[in-house]
Formats: sequence, C-alpha cells, structure tokens
Amino acid sequence: MNEVPDGYEMTVNRSLTEPILFAGLPKSFALLLWTGALCIVLGLYQLWFLPVAVALHVLFAALTKRDPHFFEIFLRAVRRQRPLMP
Repeated sequence: MNEVPDGYEMTVNRSLTEPILFAGLPKSFALLLWTGALCIVLGLYQLWFLPVAVALHVLFAALTKRDPHFFEIFLRAVRRQRPLMP
C-alpha cells in the first residue's frame, strides 16, 4: 500500500523548503537590524551601539536556528487584532 507508482515521486531541493537567511537571520530582518544599527553608529556617532547590535544579531540568529519561522510567527502575532476588553 505504501508503494508509489512510477512517475509520482520526485526529489525536492532543500532550498525550496527552507527560508532564505542572511548571516543566520531572515533577509528582511537582517537588513532592518543592520541598517538601523549603522545609522545609529555612523550617523549619531554612538559607537556603544555596535556591540549591542552584534549581541542582538547573535540572539536573533540563535532564535532563528531553533525555529526558522520564528519571525514570521512573531510578526503575525503582533499584527493580529486583539479584542477590546469590555
């Protein structure tokens, strides 16, 4: 019963099922994080923010490694409309 007829089975490349990551983070979030960090560091001359940005990157990369869809789920939860309290 588990036998698949010829022509109904194919291999799927791993890149089609996994999200696109940039240095361990989703591409859009990594660009947002580092664009904001560089604006603060280079534009406002706040050099203390560079280690903070690196620490945030490492933290978010660890979260992404644990669950690759973490940011998608987080954004969906933030956008969800909450019912008003009576």
